[in-house]
Amino acid sequence: MRSVSIYDTTLRDGTQGTGIAFSVLDKIRVAEKLDAFGVGYIEGGWPGSNPRDIAFFEEAAKREWKSAKIAAFGSTRRGGVAVESDAQVRTLLDARTPVVTIVGKTWLLHVTEVLGVSPEENLAMIAETVAHLKANEREVFYDAEHFFDSYKDDPAYSIRTVLAAKDAGADLVVLCDTNGGSLPSEILKITVETIAALGCPVGIHTHNDSGLGVANALAAVAAGACQIQGTINGYGERVGNCNLTTIIPTLQLKMGITVVPDLARLRDLSRFVDELANVPQDIRAPYVGGAAFTHKGGLHVHAVQKLARSYEHIDPSLVGNTQTILVSDMSGQSNILAKANELGFEFQKGAPEVAAILRQVKESEAAGYEFEAADASFDLLVRRTLGRHRPLFDLREYYCSFRRSTLHGAATCEATVKLQVGGVPEYTVEEGDGPVNALDAALRKALRPFYPWIDELRLADYKVRIVDGSRGTAARTRVLIVSTDGHASWGTVGVSDNIIEASWLALVDSIEFHSLKRR
Repeated sequence: MRSVSIYDTTLRDGTQGTGIAFSVLDKIRVAEKLDAFGVGYIEGGWPGSNPRDIAFFEEAAKREWKSAKIAAFGSTRRGGVAVESDAQVRTLLDARTPVVTIVGKTWLLHVTEVLGVSPEENLAMIAETVAHLKANEREVFYDAEHFFDSYKDDPAYSIRTVLAAKDAGADLVVLCDTNGGSLPSEILKITVETIAALGCPVGIHTHNDSGLGVANALAAVAAGACQIQGTINGYGERVGNCNLTTIIPTLQLKMGITVVPDLARLRDLSRFVDELANVPQDIRAPYVGGAAFTHKGGLHVHAVQKLARSYEHIDPSLVGNTQTILVSDMSGQSNILAKANELGFEFQKGAPEVAAILRQVKESEAAGYEFEAADASFDLLVRRTLGRHRPLFDLREYYCSFRRSTLHGAATCEATVKLQVGGVPEYTVEEGDGPVNALDAALRKALRPFYPWIDELRLADYKVRIVDGSRGTAARTRVLIVSTDGHASWGTVGVSDNIIEASWLALVDSIEFHSLKRR
């Protein structure tokens, strides 16, 4: 069985991605999650580059790590400076990590034009830094920056740079496709030739600029690489790094190379890191995305109901994901049956109820509705179609107004709601930050005397979509609301030519569904 280790650089290379930032506590929590998942190496940052990374290494040194080794990242010594006197190299040792990864120049273009040193001085910078870190009892990885671009330009000098690191005692030389422009065929060929020249395995560090970050890392593994460097969810400079949430299951499930003990925790890890980074989850991410095992077309649903692997390349539970059936205007009876059963309804295929629900779904979607992210509204559609729904109240009217005073510069939104609950009339007036907020407040105020549980409910998200932009300001509006009671969340949808009415429909569905959940 081949051995391939995982080196995670989410906390360093990943944070160089646009919009990605972690506090010290965030970095510790991510590191703990990676450690529990079974990652072999966790790169914590560049000591001395900023106070946050300094604080992280101080905290990391106080903890015992179960499976991972913490690595500090830095560069070779500066040109013309003795390694013992180089302040940056000193900070790498001060971080007190068992592993130190240093990056060095491989491409003569960078050596002469960026560093401004001679080719021989560059080799000395690599060798002396590695030797100094090894003399201080560190496990040392050498990242050969721009290796593949360099090799294509000057193979002989490229090999001299990585030999300098290896001969100085580096535990592993890592080949970097820093600009992300190489092809898998190039990675395979160059990695094979480099391993032959070094006489030992190498690691691989790829970027995704050509959309080939994962493919290139797999090509290197096929050539004999024994370590993969990457980030969770593919965070990183420009368009990102090799995505570990894609390559780990590919190694383990497709190539039989075990790298972590429990792959079923992968989706949870992916979502956890997204949450701390405060970025939207990529629903189309392989393996872990919300759409990875989602079926919408009627023929597909009909097939997976009989045999899941007919349209699923793996069992979703292997990576902690689940199969999802969507209902839409592309749905057939299989979609409706699967979704209805998922929600607790039991129908037989061909039943008139199923045909009625399917007809109602198609009519609603033709009017602009979408139920893919609005399970709660679909649940209520089923109940209404079957005559099994009893509304919480009877609406008489609602009214919203917006008033701006140019004299005082103030704006006021006000909503009134008239309804009956069990024959008892209610009339309420409330103000809000906007018309929808005012309407929500007025509705809650009217219902609170009858349904005190209304205060358990809060809106977690509110999205507006234009259904037909060609109609300009007369376009129909779709409003999607995500609500929560603190334990579970659900989506509801409303569609109208009027954004206030669309919002009202989604709000009412949210409240109605919460009532059903409580019952």
